[in-house]
Amino acid sequence: MKKRVLSVGQCVPDDGALLRFLTSHFDVELVRSPDKEDALKRIRTEPFNLITVNRKLDADYSDGMDVIQSIQQDPDINTTPVMLVSNYPDAQEKAVQIGAEYGFGKMEYEKPEVVERVGKFLK
Repeated sequence: MKKRVLSVGQCVPDDGALLRFLTSHFDVELVRSPDKEDALKRIRTEPFNLITVNRKLDADYSDGMDVIQSIQQDPDINTTPVMLVSNYPDAQEKAVQIGAEYGFGKMEYEKPEVVERVGKFLK
């Protein structure tokens, strides 16, 4: 059975790269969400195995940490693992401090440790 990943805030090329990475390693379906409101609505109504959030949302350049914080503060939806997509280690640390799993950067897709990290939720 395919695992489901919600991708929040990626631009079209980055979503394509994320989809290629995920499908080359896992049996997944990628669902795209442009912004916080859409993401929260989807998380409340659809099951996901993993949520990835861009550091800056492409739709309006709002902060992806806001999305993560909103998910983590809501006990009805904070059971799905969330990962930040960012090349910046300090942003990853901040995301972990507010409840996310340590994520990955766009330049790290083929690193074995990233495949292993994501695989915890998609195998």
